[in-house]
Amino acid sequence: MTTAPSPLVVVISGPSGVGKDAVLERMKRLPRPWHFIVTATTRPQRQGEHDGVDYTFLTPTQFEALLARDGFLEHATVYGRSYGVPRAQVEAALASGKDVIMKTDVQGARTLRSNMPGAVLIFLAPPDMGELERRLRQRKSDTADDIERRIATAAHEMEHQADFDHVVVNGTGCLDQTVAEIERLIAAEKARRSPPSP
Repeated sequence: MTTAPSPLVVVISGPSGVGKDAVLERMKRLPRPWHFIVTATTRPQRQGEHDGVDYTFLTPTQFEALLARDGFLEHATVYGRSYGVPRAQVEAALASGKDVIMKTDVQGARTLRSNMPGAVLIFLAPPDMGELERRLRQRKSDTADDIERRIATAAHEMEHQADFDHVVVNGTGCLDQTVAEIERLIAAEKARRSPPSP
């Protein structure tokens, strides 16, 4: 009789505009026993976003209060807004035996590697920087200055791909292939970590 492998913590990261939200939305449609962590943030809610689904939207005061109670596994200030991975969500999901899927920025992924050494880090990369810039400009949710700052940050983040366990290129119009590759990597990690049969 084989013992079931311990649940995984899977961290999906990559530069702004690479398609992390789209990938996660597609993954949520799959009939898999995954728990998706809802990141907390102080940034304003965008049109079409739902509190508690896309993000947990907090005021700076609420965020600081949770931070003071050690309520985040990792947190960071990105483009002037605070983001954090709620500790209680992750611990509850793992205790129930579910694999945990979360997204963070590249800096946050490196922090999680320190706090959770067994986490699987997946870097989502664009086909090239030109395509990433096109996606950022197409979003129309940022000012021109914000876009330039995001492009400069992305160029720096692309240099840290070697810090991750896996790199998956999210090609234009290839969302299903990207998700299939991530699912394959998760299955491979689960198989690799499964205890040997007695």
